Amino acid sequence: MSSLAKSRRGAGRTAPSSPAGPRLTTSGSAPSSPRRTRDNLTGWGFAAPFLAFFLVFLVWPILYGLFMSLTGKSLTGANDSLIGLANYAEALADADMWRSLGNTLYFTVISTVPLVLVALVMAALLNVGLPAQWLWRLSYFAPYLLASTVVSLFFTWMYNPQLGLINDSLSKIGLPKVAWLNDPNVAMWAIVIATLWWTVGFNFLLYLAAMQNIPHQHYEAASLDGAGAWRQFFSITLPQLAPTTVMIVLLQILASLKIFDQVYQMTAGGPSGSTRPVVQYIFETGFTGYRLGYSAAVSYIFFGLIVIVSVMQFFVTRRRSA
Repeated sequence: MSSLAKSRRGAGRTAPSSPAGPRLTTSGSAPSSPRRTRDNLTGWGFAAPFLAFFLVFLVWPILYGLFMSLTGKSLTGANDSLIGLANYAEALADADMWRSLGNTLYFTVISTVPLVLVALVMAALLNVGLPAQWLWRLSYFAPYLLASTVVSLFFTWMYNPQLGLINDSLSKIGLPKVAWLNDPNVAMWAIVIATLWWTVGFNFLLYLAAMQNIPHQHYEAASLDGAGAWRQFFSITLPQLAPTTVMIVLLQILASLKIFDQVYQMTAGGPSGSTRPVVQYIFETGFTGYRLGYSAAVSYIFFGLIVIVSVMQFFVTRRRSA
């Protein structure tokens, strides 16, 4: 019995590990090998072209523009010395800068609402199953593929006070003609209409894709409960589209804040500066007034505004998600 017990105790003991076996680190993983180092170098090699373009075309211009805003740099080379925050102080007291910034905010407000609502209505109409859906999708999205120059030239002819199609249609139904691009009270709305026709197709596609991803079982269950089409739209479709709506609103606000092309081509900021956005003011100050340092300061003030809007939108989105 004693020998049997000893043999069992001996069998329960584990043999000591061989000193020649692999040694593990404190984290339980084997030490880095030359192959892993080579793989890391290969990964950095593939990322190097992107990093080079990122540093040369993004990081360096941002840093150099910030430095330029602290100088009196001019295209004439008259005063390139460091002047500190003098450009920022002048910009904050510049009435023309504040007016152009106000025009930009005004355009953003009056264009974002229709660009979201019209896109939602277009997507809802197409989502119900209209025939020839490919034709509707093409007609809704095709204007978005046009260049800004083409759209601006097209609407400039449409808005012509004497020969334009819009005023001709108004006169045929007994309404007075409108100076669409020459009246300070109407010019901004004319640009909004052109922008709506041009860019609403992108938001329409985002809404349509989101609607088609809503599970059909939700609508079947609502129908069994006696919910009609309007009830289903407001109780199922709109709540399911909330994340998409937040994303579209954010993208549209950022796009509207950067408006330049259609305004510059249709009205050149007129009449009397009523449609001049802040981006055009930066362009004219730097390349018409030759004040690169001052225009850089204005651009960084505008950049700060965009950052504030983005941060506010981020917190609103995060609170809604919570």
